[in-house]
Amino acid sequence: MTKKIVIVGGGIAGIYVLRNLLARKSDVEEKMDFTVLKREKSGWVSTCGLPFALRGWYEIDRTEINKPQFFIDQGVDFRTETEVTKLNLEENHVVLKTGEVLKYDFLVIATGRKQFVKETKLEGVYTFNNEDDAKKIEAALNREGVKNAYIRGRGIIGLQAAAAFATRGLETTVHGGPPSLLPSSLDPDMGDLVKERMEKEGIRFILDRREITAIKGREGWVKSVVIGEREEEKEEIPADIVIIGKWMIPEIDLAWKAGVDIGESGGIVTDRAMHVKKGRGHINNVYAVGDCTEVVDGITHRPRLNQLASTAVTQATVIADNILSDISGQPGLYSPCEYCFGPTVADVGGILMGSVGVTTEAASRAGIKTISGKATKLVKARYFPGATPLTLKLIFDAYTKKLIGAQMVGEAGVAERVNELGVAIRAGMTAEEMRNMERCYDPSQALLIDVTIDAATKALGITPVY
Repeated sequence: MTKKIVIVGGGIAGIYVLRNLLARKSDVEEKMDFTVLKREKSGWVSTCGLPFALRGWYEIDRTEINKPQFFIDQGVDFRTETEVTKLNLEENHVVLKTGEVLKYDFLVIATGRKQFVKETKLEGVYTFNNEDDAKKIEAALNREGVKNAYIRGRGIIGLQAAAAFATRGLETTVHGGPPSLLPSSLDPDMGDLVKERMEKEGIRFILDRREITAIKGREGWVKSVVIGEREEEKEEIPADIVIIGKWMIPEIDLAWKAGVDIGESGGIVTDRAMHVKKGRGHINNVYAVGDCTEVVDGITHRPRLNQLASTAVTQATVIADNILSDISGQPGLYSPCEYCFGPTVADVGGILMGSVGVTTEAASRAGIKTISGKATKLVKARYFPGATPLTLKLIFDAYTKKLIGAQMVGEAGVAERVNELGVAIRAGMTAEEMRNMERCYDPSQALLIDVTIDAATKALGITPVY
């Protein structure tokens, strides 16, 4: 008997559910019939690669990893520029804008996120969510006379856009709230390191609570942004391009209208198998994945959003396991989704930042008292090429001394350390264990006493040996 699997959304979350199922078709005897419904006209696009395309490293089209035909050739009913208007969870079907009704045995909601922004008729004002946005921004950058850029948002999207604009010679202003950059990932002292490095590239930062009060233009194109409500605080900032890189919210309209529970973070509530919740129970043949879902934090055990590709890919694996388990009747294929520790890494104009676990502020909000240690060291012996500095901050539970957060800023080796320290958090390593742990040494690759040891030592109130 053929099982019909409908995936609503063709971003990385939906695509990875599909990829997992396609790769494991032989795990079950029953035939599976796949339908993917997405509003965009592209196939699988690496949206994380778009900011680097704007920096001129490669063409935007290269971020389309697989075109729709790639999936169609594998027997997938891959529909682009298709809008779903209704999910009927009682009768197991979805309704398209055309009026067509598609039945399903399993439904995967992968609707992603959206931005809540005020519309303007002026050209040159963009969000930065997908390849269509990137192409519009690139076209604007190539216009004659473009000199100034304004970016609203101090997160990864905003900073990567700023780095791209500065690289192309634009006078760039980044405007976000106080007190520092990347507040969901970095403490203020670490965020300030990123800010200082980016300021050296000529990027201006405004970190205060003023909001946009007007966007002015001439001949239909944006020319400036006014921030501040009171006359004495108003400022007009020249802007030939405006990027709104904040106010990201889960795209949950379809799920909400279908009666699916929405959590306190604004994302879809799921169990650990990624089944959606409706009323008092979960629906065993309906899943949600990616940016539209909320997760449970691995440290605070509170619900939150974690709109990262790495989270979506993990969730997609779990969903594929559980669909296959249901189809085959083999409980051994079932798998649960782990708690979220949010490993994050980003390149913002050559400056690498990384984090995993909670920030000091997030721990405080959850009632967790912390101790921390911060150290700066080279990543290898100073006489070797590429011996650049790395600043590492480790955050520990003040009572148990267990590692609960790590943050770093440098020019190399950040991603590897984020993964290493993520494992340390999951293992419940203490500051004493990290201080006394053996580490590899070779002057061309690592120091004899690593920055991790110094940071853990300082957290314990002990002076490191230099």
